[in-house]
Amino acid sequence: MITAIFDMDGTLADTIADLSDAVNHGLREMGYPEHSYKEYKHFVGNGAQKLCYRALPDEHKDDAGKLHELFSEYYGRHFLDKTVVYDGITDCLTALEAAGVQLAIATNKPQDFARSIASALLPDIHFVKILGGCAERPKKPDPAIIAEIIGSLPAEGNVYMIGDSNVDVRTGKNAGITSIGCSWGFRGRQELEEEGADFIAEKPSDITNIILNKCKSHEDE
Repeated sequence: MITAIFDMDGTLADTIADLSDAVNHGLREMGYPEHSYKEYKHFVGNGAQKLCYRALPDEHKDDAGKLHELFSEYYGRHFLDKTVVYDGITDCLTALEAAGVQLAIATNKPQDFARSIASALLPDIHFVKILGGCAERPKKPDPAIIAEIIGSLPAEGNVYMIGDSNVDVRTGKNAGITSIGCSWGFRGRQELEEEGADFIAEKPSDITNIILNKCKSHEDE
């Protein structure tokens, strides 16, 4: 059995505008400078609390807890305002599912938001697990989230970690599984190459081809 585990932000969905707007709302409420969407692409990846910490001025990092509260309240009402699935993702997931590949999501985004976004934007796709950031497990690149997904599956097999950042590649390495980097995401191809991704996809259909070709090769062995 083949399992494809996807990151969410910057991989399945372009969430940067809603994330940025929510943090900027909090910064504005607190009287601190705001940031551009481009800047936020380098702040995300390690969970909402780290996002808020990175967005604060150096001399006000102690206010991260308050900013996180403001962010969470605003994001809870606006997390689907501008968020969209990347072109080609639905076709990719549909093709993998049709080929018998198990699909899962492993993200540092708060778990409730991850599940709500998947339900709203990918309603016809069946994910065997959707796990996100929570107090019960460490965040990626710690491999605990991967171990929890794999441990819940009925059969072992080849597993892929698919994401757009060095965090996802490191997670794959730490879990001992194959990594596929997505160059269309928030960080770009160079970061994925430098981190040593096993494969790099330029478009979602590349993920399908990488995994199904690998599936075929295993069957032929």
